[in-house]
Amino acid sequence: MNINEIVDKAYRDKSFKEIANAPVSALHGVSAKDAEALEKAFRIRTVRDLANLKYVKWAYAIATLAEEEPSPEHEATKEALLDDAVQMTFPASDPPAVTSGITRIEVPPEMPPASLDHQNSQAIEEVKGKNGKS
Repeated sequence: MNINEIVDKAYRDKSFKEIANAPVSALHGVSAKDAEALEKAFRIRTVRDLANLKYVKWAYAIATLAEEEPSPEHEATKEALLDDAVQMTFPASDPPAVTSGITRIEVPPEMPPASLDHQNSQAIEEVKGKNGKS
């Protein structure tokens, strides 16, 4: 932005410090009548006074944050996607429903003897056969 576009002609060759200490009417579009109203309402006399006005700072902060604030629909969508992702990652995190049909197993299933269920059970049988044991 060119400073010449935002200050009156009389202030185009001035430094920023000089413009900050200039009357509010130095800003392009602020008339002497507007400057008088600002002084009467908020005791603003200079460009610096206007910049430091707490209401201006609050308004600027609110406007800046409003631009970054997500919409409620966007937040709800993100929350739903996050819930779905957690559910897919940890499906057992929720306790089973009472009506899910899961019952308690009272009797453990019958297990084969370890010698028959072992990954080398055939080798064990061969050794038993060679030794004459059954």
